[in-house]
Amino acid sequence: MADLINSDVFLAFSTYTTIVILKMMLMSPLTGYFRITRKAFQNWEDTWMGKQDPEERKKMLQTNPDVERVRRCHHNDLENIIPFVVIGLLYTLTGPDLSIALLHFRVFVGSRFIHTVSYVMSLPQPSRALSWVVGMITTFSMAYRVLTTALHL
Repeated sequence: MADLINSDVFLAFSTYTTIVILKMMLMSPLTGYFRITRKAFQNWEDTWMGKQDPEERKKMLQTNPDVERVRRCHHNDLENIIPFVVIGLLYTLTGPDLSIALLHFRVFVGSRFIHTVSYVMSLPQPSRALSWVVGMITTFSMAYRVLTTALHL
């Protein structure tokens, strides 16, 4: 186990996983920012913001396309980053070559940043779709390595 933790592949995986998880975590404050600046809340208690008039507060209970866009982007992160972390950890256990592992990790992280920028800034397709596909293919590539290295049926 100590050999794994001290391996260059695992350290690279730890670095890139931390970067992409921090990126995913920052989507929550970004959602909050959009909720506050667009005055679009889902819960009554969140509408306080110095407002005492119940009618003004009721107007803040709304959906907003900008808020929903950031929320969907965050949801997409959850659907893609968690599998990357789990499969990536298993991938590091297969003893891949450092340069190939770095390629996988960097491509995935880059694809998630491009996906986020494309999503939040409403860039035209296929920018978001392509970045999603690149990340998915990268994760499937690592999964293929895990399955072909450790397949025991």
